[in-house]
Amino acid sequence: MSAKLQVSVMVVCMLVLPDANRAEDLKVLPAKLGGLAPREMMHAYWMRLAGEALDRHDAEYEKLKTPEQLAGYQKRMREFFLAQLGDLPQRTPLNPQVTGRLEGDGYRVEKIIFESQPKHYVTALLYLPAAKPPYPGVLVPCGHSAEGKAMDAYQRACILLARNGLGVLCYDPIDQGERIQVLDPNGKAQVWGTNAHSLLAAGSILLGRSTASFRVWDGMRAIDYLQSRPEIDPNRIGCAGNSGGGTLTSYLMALDDRIQCAAPNCYLTSFRRLLEKLGPQDAEQDIHAQIAYGMDHAEYVIMRGPKPTLICAATQDFFDIRGTWDTFRKSKRFYTRQGFPERVELVEADQKHGFSKELRVATVRWMRRWLLGIDDAVTEADCPVLTEADARCAPGGQVMLLPGARNVYDLNADLEAKLVEQRKQFRQQGAVAGPPVRTASSEHATTLEQAQRPMLEEVRRITGIRKLADMPAPECTNVGAVSRKGHRIEKLILRPEADIWLPALAFVPEQRGAEATLYLHAEGKEVDAAPGGPIEQLVAKGHVVLAVDLRGLGETQPTGKDGPLGREWADVFLAYMLDTSYLAKRAEDVLVCARFLANYPEGGKPQKVHLVSIGPVGPAALHAAALEPQLFSTITLRDCVVSWSNVVRTAMPSNQLINVVHGALRVYDLPDLLATLPKANVTVIEPLDAKGMPIAGK
Repeated sequence: MSAKLQVSVMVVCMLVLPDANRAEDLKVLPAKLGGLAPREMMHAYWMRLAGEALDRHDAEYEKLKTPEQLAGYQKRMREFFLAQLGDLPQRTPLNPQVTGRLEGDGYRVEKIIFESQPKHYVTALLYLPAAKPPYPGVLVPCGHSAEGKAMDAYQRACILLARNGLGVLCYDPIDQGERIQVLDPNGKAQVWGTNAHSLLAAGSILLGRSTASFRVWDGMRAIDYLQSRPEIDPNRIGCAGNSGGGTLTSYLMALDDRIQCAAPNCYLTSFRRLLEKLGPQDAEQDIHAQIAYGMDHAEYVIMRGPKPTLICAATQDFFDIRGTWDTFRKSKRFYTRQGFPERVELVEADQKHGFSKELRVATVRWMRRWLLGIDDAVTEADCPVLTEADARCAPGGQVMLLPGARNVYDLNADLEAKLVEQRKQFRQQGAVAGPPVRTASSEHATTLEQAQRPMLEEVRRITGIRKLADMPAPECTNVGAVSRKGHRIEKLILRPEADIWLPALAFVPEQRGAEATLYLHAEGKEVDAAPGGPIEQLVAKGHVVLAVDLRGLGETQPTGKDGPLGREWADVFLAYMLDTSYLAKRAEDVLVCARFLANYPEGGKPQKVHLVSIGPVGPAALHAAALEPQLFSTITLRDCVVSWSNVVRTAMPSNQLINVVHGALRVYDLPDLLATLPKANVTVIEPLDAKGMPIAGK
């Protein structure tokens, strides 16, 4: 058989007698699939889709010529970006506090705490120059440093700005510095930085927002605070940050018109180069559907054109400098078409990733040019910086120790509580019964309430799961068989679409009845396939059983360690940026496999299909059953998360990213899908909470 697994019209069965001296080999896939190891299949699949989307975007960019086209493009991109962040909060009182003051050489520092949302505290250092006010203000979002605003390089950048006539506000991001969101009993971080940002993403995505939503709002409220200070000219605001702070600078400069001058450092590259070299980054750096829509890194600059923007880069950065060149070239061409080519520039430091001295100096010179009207050769002299302890603003060094402090999980829970009522009202719309819908579990026509029908239509729209009638039958290759007493195990490869190979084991009894079971185990099709095991018990009852590794599971599960983010977290975010999800694609796998099983083996009578799922495949299986109930006689869900609401209400949920769908909780939750199925045909066994623990009393 060739590496490409070309399908023959004839099905070949190679009977292999079990050897008492060795275990059965139930692996199905060859060592290579189209030149790749099976465990590389999913990443290659997502990368192909991303490449196709980026090619489409490049072609669209070349069509932008007229002033109307340029302005329309900026407007569409900004509206898209804001929509993907969800509804930003209402502006509430900042309630700022000055908790300390320090004197420096040519500047002074104030320690600030303000509330970006009620009781959601932000810690910041305000650097004020010795110059006569008012003067411009520059916002400096921090990168991914444990010490946040106290990091040496960030302090040096702020001091250099202040010594050169610019006020500066440098603030801690969530889960860094003094803003750790979940503390242990000793007041220490349970998790911080990028891991914490991605754990927050699971619940945020379900609500139709993201980790970036919190980060952007904190930045906008920080600008509000800057503008509230009498020393700051509110019409001369700049923004400059490094690494993760470069990400936030890119977002804020694209979305907030108050930022007149910007200098994102060590972040901007291009998605094509980023994905080829590193892959997706943490949750705040992945905006829903942005690759599918064409919002590449260059668009962050383009959206603000022709406002002054300096792209600061390091030639030895892990953010590929070749991608930075691509982004600069696209931005320069856009600004040129607008008539202001001089307002976007690129500076490269021959350094590794970081807010190096060269980039700090370039940033300050750029800010002085455009905010002060002074174009001179600023240099940086050495200076003392604060210790982490001296830079603290909050008593105890953590905002979550303040009375009544609320973290991001609390804020998500607030929104989820509102959406509970919204979902209830949606389900209750229209009490008139809809047309009959015949199910496989009964011979009489049953009805779904009219309210259920629009909900399921919304489920399809939100998830993108196609109708079964729109999906072709999978190509099937039989690559061998194992004989057991009373039945045989056929090794099958099912191909539901290009570049996807699903390994499956078909257990076919010698005396088969009219029942069949699609058996899905998150840990792999072989787990319950041992002699005398759960699958064989079904076979003994006459069931044909098809045990399948859905994409990204079993033989095609990516390599790497399991952890709180899951093994596939990078590909999850890639799918997210492509406006789809593992859940949607796996649900489609469930549907095509169930239809295949109903008529397998060929020549037999159609069989009633029972669906069994074990582990994190449960949400995908449930979606498949709810959207195409006629396919399934019964549904059994074991070890499935109890609800998405539980995910939102759990701080630091474990391994939930694989099953999230953007904005799902605005319309439905998993129990709502269960409610559309006949109760007598659904069995839920040992439901789990968002940390993977059994639900008490269930």
